[in-house]
Amino acid sequence: MARVCFRRLGVWVGAAIVAVSTAHGEPQHGIAMYGEPALPPDFVHLPYANPDAPTGGRIVTGEVGGFDSLNPHIRLGSTPWQLRFLAYESLLIRSWDEPFTLYGLLAESVEVDPAGFWVEFTLNPAARFSDNSPVTMEDVIWSYETLGTEGHPRYLNAWQNVETIEALDERRLRITFKEADREMALIMGLRPILKKAQWEGQDFQASGLDVIPIASAPYVVDDFEAGRFVSLRRNPDYWGADLPVRRGTNVIDEIRLEFFADGNAMFEAFKAGIVTTMRETNAANWAENYQFPRVQSGEVILSEVPHQRPSGMNGLVMNTRRAAFSDWRVREAMIQAFNFEYINLTLNGGVEPRITSYFSNSPLGMRDGAATGRVVELLAPFEADLLQGALEGYALPQTDGTEANRAGIRRAMALLEEAGYRVENGVMQTPEGAPFTFDILLSQGSTEMQSIVNIYVEALARLGIVPTVTTVDSAQYRERIDNFDFDMTDITRGLSLSPGNEQRLYWGCDLAETTGSRNLMGACHPAIEAMIDQMLTSASQEDYRAAVHALDRVLMSERYVIPFWYSPISRLAHNAELKFPDYIPIYGDWIGWQPDVWWMEAQ
Repeated sequence: MARVCFRRLGVWVGAAIVAVSTAHGEPQHGIAMYGEPALPPDFVHLPYANPDAPTGGRIVTGEVGGFDSLNPHIRLGSTPWQLRFLAYESLLIRSWDEPFTLYGLLAESVEVDPAGFWVEFTLNPAARFSDNSPVTMEDVIWSYETLGTEGHPRYLNAWQNVETIEALDERRLRITFKEADREMALIMGLRPILKKAQWEGQDFQASGLDVIPIASAPYVVDDFEAGRFVSLRRNPDYWGADLPVRRGTNVIDEIRLEFFADGNAMFEAFKAGIVTTMRETNAANWAENYQFPRVQSGEVILSEVPHQRPSGMNGLVMNTRRAAFSDWRVREAMIQAFNFEYINLTLNGGVEPRITSYFSNSPLGMRDGAATGRVVELLAPFEADLLQGALEGYALPQTDGTEANRAGIRRAMALLEEAGYRVENGVMQTPEGAPFTFDILLSQGSTEMQSIVNIYVEALARLGIVPTVTTVDSAQYRERIDNFDFDMTDITRGLSLSPGNEQRLYWGCDLAETTGSRNLMGACHPAIEAMIDQMLTSASQEDYRAAVHALDRVLMSERYVIPFWYSPISRLAHNAELKFPDYIPIYGDWIGWQPDVWWMEAQ
């Protein structure tokens, strides 16, 4: 088994407000959330890319579920998630070896207002779409306006802070903001650019499988079968192959996305060689199930890839819009009844650490115990609105690891009784006298989630609670999630080393009732709003860090989610001919790493 290493992060993650690198108001090759970009203007390639990687070959990934759309930029439909990143480009591009630094892609340079009121991009004159037509300023402005008004909710929030967008000439674009916000320059730089002419006469919000994307990215959709597979082919005439940010990346000829009904079918396809790379999220499966013949023969390599990114949040989210979970004591009871140690032992062999913070595994996570210093100052104005634990310190329960979890069940029962619930004839009754039940919504094929929920349902039965478990196909699941039509469901929120405006998308008031938003729990709390504002307006790194710690405390103490576990490594099984560089970025196995910097080596 191969374990790869990376350099430790030598600089602290900077505040969103701390000097953007182009604060002198001069066009530059990149911008950073703190200090200067690590790579100079004449850099040759990204440090985690191999500039000598050979082209050719094929990588086949497995996905559970299906799809009914090829447009990843709208709320309707289910789209292969990779299309958003593989089939489209933006003016700027991330470096996954820096916490939030962007370099020029479609834009050859970027310039920002030192006060954060505007950003200017200069379009690369060589930029072309896959049909060899030039990327024009008209395409860029149309893309921003369309995504900002008709696109997925992830685009809408930031667009509300745009005052004007205008072409200064045929290559220069200025976006002016309503309020000073230095992070907005980076957010705007990451908007995908679409070809305007392709959408003339089309209903952008209703597109499905009838519109094949024409974009400027290294890959184009070559073939697909609805719900079965999508094949993306490397464009041999890709305009940006020699750009420093692209050198040594996107060299595999075909990326094929195969879809399966469930995880078991996908794993069997990998064992048979139909799928050529497999990302294993279950530690016990990794230890027990990866000794099949292709591994023993050396045809498949097992790689463990470390990372330094925050754990984010993965668990069961409770919809506070529903009466069942409007009381925090009920939510805490649900957390107490969740026997983490037993479930972790059963499913992972007990090796995975628990998520104890939205920013676990990083310096951004809240500190143990009572809040101190600047964190107390930031939270003090909201003390009356804070739940128990926000200031005093909040910690998840630890069980004895036995199946019964008697202590946790006792604590859960006491909390429910305090909230007015009672057990009659073995059935938990609400304060109104009705049987207390709720529905857990799952997507078809989520095998591990089903296993977790099965154990959890058995534990809840000890409280006299018998929830229903509803499993639907991926399209129905997406529709119900978009409409907040659930009591409890699974949630995964990946968080970066530079959290900022996107936090409003996850738990901001403005999107709590917006159909299709990512605020699944229905969070709307004045302290959350204030801490996000503070993150975006802090005058020092210390203030920024304190604001993130404070935000973390409020989110955890509100008990929105029953957290699972995270892994400080990624476990990748892959065909031996699929290679990646020895140098691993601080984000590790993340979007933009596989398949972007991988290559295929002839055996």
